[in-house]
Amino acid sequence: MKLVMALSGALFVFYVLAHMYGNLKIFAGVEAYDDYALHLRTLLTPVLPFGGFLWLFRAALLVALVAHAYSAFYLWRKANAARPTRYVAKAAAKATLRSRTMRWGGVALLAFLAWHLIHFTWFKVNPGPDAVGDSAGLLYISSFKVWWVVLIYAVAMFALAMHLWHGVWSASQTLGWATSRRARTNARAIATTIAVVTSVGFILPPLLILVGIVKGS
Repeated sequence: MKLVMALSGALFVFYVLAHMYGNLKIFAGVEAYDDYALHLRTLLTPVLPFGGFLWLFRAALLVALVAHAYSAFYLWRKANAARPTRYVAKAAAKATLRSRTMRWGGVALLAFLAWHLIHFTWFKVNPGPDAVGDSAGLLYISSFKVWWVVLIYAVAMFALAMHLWHGVWSASQTLGWATSRRARTNARAIATTIAVVTSVGFILPPLLILVGIVKGS
């Protein structure tokens, strides 16, 4: 189950890094952002129909999400069954606190994922002041002119950073990449880098839109 969690998590790490890169296209303007969104739908055409690659990738992400959540629940239930009494040692108690933070952070991210899909994919809700039409870039700009939308994303990105840090570090142990002091140091550095780059890369455009630095023109 730990291996399933590590491998499914690796797919999500790849996805959030790629998604973050795509969001940074907004710095080049609405047209560049819309071109990027269109490009995703034309990948592997005409071998696949328009948007076909995205649907296949979404299916893979859904399978990975189910596997990740199931393995997390399985390991949590097994750990509780093996530990009928509370820890006394401080180190063990801290490990338990980190595990609980990881689990509840995962639940928070699932709730955020539902909102994110409603916001930008399923219903394309526009809480902002501007008309957007079919433009993904204009929807992005308009939405983050609203402070509470930015706040939701800021809290979610903090949860994502914590989840990524703990997840990448745990995966490196599961996969046998942290068997020495130097390897553990490198694994922590990689986990920290991925967590910081991803969370900052995601939240920076919304913050700059909110304060009026990025206007999308």
